[in-house]
Amino acid sequence: MNQTPVIVKKVHGAGHKKHGGAWKVAYADFVTAMMAFFLLLWLLNAATREQLEGISDYFSPITTRPATSGGGGLLAGEVAAEKGTYEMDIAEAKPMEPPPLMDPRGFPPPPAATEAETSSPRDSAREQQQLDEAEAALRAAIRRLPKAARLAKSLLIDNTAEGLRIQIVDQEGLPMFPRGEAGMYTHTRSLLKMVAGVVLEMPQAIAISGHTDALPFAASAGYSNWELSADRANAVRRALVEDGVPPDRVARVVGRAATEPLLRDDPEAPGNRRITVVLLRGSKGVR
Repeated sequence: MNQTPVIVKKVHGAGHKKHGGAWKVAYADFVTAMMAFFLLLWLLNAATREQLEGISDYFSPITTRPATSGGGGLLAGEVAAEKGTYEMDIAEAKPMEPPPLMDPRGFPPPPAATEAETSSPRDSAREQQQLDEAEAALRAAIRRLPKAARLAKSLLIDNTAEGLRIQIVDQEGLPMFPRGEAGMYTHTRSLLKMVAGVVLEMPQAIAISGHTDALPFAASAGYSNWELSADRANAVRRALVEDGVPPDRVARVVGRAATEPLLRDDPEAPGNRRITVVLLRGSKGVR
C-alpha cells in the first residue's frame, strides 16, 4: 500500500521586522554629552575669575601665531558667569610680576625712589651752590667773633657726600665742654648761635653727632663716653632749637663716643672731642 508522504510547509507570515539597538547607543551618547555640557556650564558659573584665567592660561598654546581654527577661546571667548558674560581675552591678561629681590638677611628691599624724590642735575647743582654759600657765610661770620683767630681753628667746615659738615672741635687749652660734662662753655654757645643763623637760611635737615676721645670715662658706674657723647649732641640740639631752628629740621641726634676719631693716629688727642652738625644733602626741597 503506497502512502503519500506528508509534506509540511512552513510559511512565514508577513509580520513586523525587528529593529536593531543602534539608536539606543546614539541616544545614550547624546544624553551623556548634554549632562557633560550642563555640568561644564555649572562649573564655569561657580568658578572665580582667577580660576577661569588660570584654566585658560593652562590650555592656551604658547605661540606667537594667531589661531586659525576653533572659537579662539573657551566657548568662542564667552562663558556664563555670575555677573553676565565673562570674556576670556588672553591678550588683556596682565602678566604676573616677579617677587621683589630679598636682602640676604631676609629684609625686603627699600622702596624705589619716586620721580618726585629723585633730584634733577639742575636741582643738585642748585643745592651744591647753596652749600657753598653756607660755607662762605660761616667763614665770614667766624671772623666777626671775638677772639676770632683762635676760635676759627675750632671750626672745621667741609663738603662731603652726606652734605655740608660743620665740626666744632676741642683745642689744647680751649675745650668746648668741661671735662666729662655736657654743659657747654660760653664761647661754644657763641659758635652754635652762628651755626644756627646759617642753618636757618638753608632748606636742608640737619644731623647732630657727639664724639669723644679714647680716654676711659672715670665717673659713676654705668656712665661712659657713649652717654657723654650722646648728652653733648642733645645739648647742641637744644641750643640750636633755642636759637630758632625748627625741631622738625633735626633728622637725627647720635653719640659716637670714640668710634670715629678725627685724628686716627692719636685717638686720645683733644681734637677728637667734637660736635658735628651736617646739613644733609637732598633732605629737603631745593629753594
